[in-house]
Amino acid sequence: MFSLQTIFGKGDKFYGLLEASASAARESTHALGELLATPAAQRSLEKFKLARKREKDLAAQISHELVNTFVTALEREDIEELSNVLYKIPKVIEKFAERFMLASHRLGDVDFIPRAKMLEQSCEVLEEMVGQLRKGMNIETSKALNDRMQAIEAEADRLILELYRDTYQNETDPMRYMILKDLFEMLEKAIDRCRDAGNVVHHIILKNS
Repeated sequence: MFSLQTIFGKGDKFYGLLEASASAARESTHALGELLATPAAQRSLEKFKLARKREKDLAAQISHELVNTFVTALEREDIEELSNVLYKIPKVIEKFAERFMLASHRLGDVDFIPRAKMLEQSCEVLEEMVGQLRKGMNIETSKALNDRMQAIEAEADRLILELYRDTYQNETDPMRYMILKDLFEMLEKAIDRCRDAGNVVHHIILKNS
């Protein structure tokens, strides 16, 4: 199997930067699970801010290296596209966490934890997919991982649809309805961002294998 790594070697700096970016995205999903399981008085946004800052710094470093690096193992537009979509994951999750903390006293017994776990699973698969760029551009492995990502996203959509259904049928407080709808949409968007990033990785591997 042809691989660009045979030409440029495994030490290309962008592999490490993209892997670190995927790791930062996963850290933000783990922080979300912790936040949802923590009593209100003990909750903090610090871990989200750190993950977001790390992602922002990595995105800036990738942009800087793209300007200053003559030869890259991956096409420049692919590196930039993947970096951009990875950057969006912690951004959406931090917004969800901020609004959840602001409105938690009005949410009652709505349980976001199962959906947050699906989001974390998506980021774990995504992190593995990004690691495949360095490991050999194997189409079969990438397809299997991407199929897992799509299955997680479909199940997460089903779970979120259940939240919508319950809210549509039972919610009588207009303000609470708007808050819940906003949170559902952000959680769904975060999972969609993971799927989008996985699609970018799979496309890169298809193109370079």
